[in-house]
Amino acid sequence: MTWLIGSLVFWVAAWLLNVWLANGPWRGRRAVRIAVPVIFGISLLVLWEGVVRGLQVSPVVLPAPSAIWARIVQSFPILWQDFVQTAVKGAVSGYVIGCMAAFLVAILVDRKPFLKRGLLPIGSFVAALPIVGIAPIMVNWFGFGWESKAAVVVVMVFFPVLVNTVQGLDEASAMQRDLMRTYGAGYWQELARLRLPAAMPFVFNGLKVATTLALIGAIVAEYFGSPTYGMGFRISTEVGRLAIDMVWAEIAMAALAGSAFYGLVVLFEKWVTFWHPSQRNRAGD
Repeated sequence: MTWLIGSLVFWVAAWLLNVWLANGPWRGRRAVRIAVPVIFGISLLVLWEGVVRGLQVSPVVLPAPSAIWARIVQSFPILWQDFVQTAVKGAVSGYVIGCMAAFLVAILVDRKPFLKRGLLPIGSFVAALPIVGIAPIMVNWFGFGWESKAAVVVVMVFFPVLVNTVQGLDEASAMQRDLMRTYGAGYWQELARLRLPAAMPFVFNGLKVATTLALIGAIVAEYFGSPTYGMGFRISTEVGRLAIDMVWAEIAMAALAGSAFYGLVVLFEKWVTFWHPSQRNRAGD
């Protein structure tokens, strides 16, 4: 019980510290904004460790964070091979192909408005298809390699990026468009100099949503056929062997990869849309 009591005390102390930092005189500083979630995350890990050790929870039910970390260190070459197969080859390649296709189709829909009435309902239908139904079909079409996982990712990320891009292209006001036409701008000049810049916040909203969908799609697709490596393959295999610490190690790697992927898109968004009021407000905090 010593572990449990100690972890509870630490969690309460960390909570009070976070409350003080969030409401204190330095709450607007970047260091404080970073420290608050870091402290909260560490406190959750300590509480998790204390509950598992204090209540003597079986590692088959829930391993302690220290056991998961030990498994990560011990099996890092295997985890890295799984990461490259699933996240890099499957998720990233499918993400790039799907987002580029969605962006080009959005331009086509904007250029030919009648397509909006035809393509968007079809896209909505495809987006509603369950991944457990799509994945076996893609594996049957493209084989057990990373290509089938990329195909599943393409289907998953296409519609969110398409809808956000189409909505963003309508963001420029009629007065702004009329002004561009007054200066003799054609469709492509208006698109490049007015409508695409105005659409960038919407485009990046779709890209950020697609980052999480890409990794989830690639992992789930591996349940239906993959080589003898990959995050999804490893999770399904180790669950059958009751090696739950390895399962959690794969989950931790996937969470870190997804967070890093999302963070890269956010950084790129700040670089591209530095002029947008939301970015200026964040920079001024």
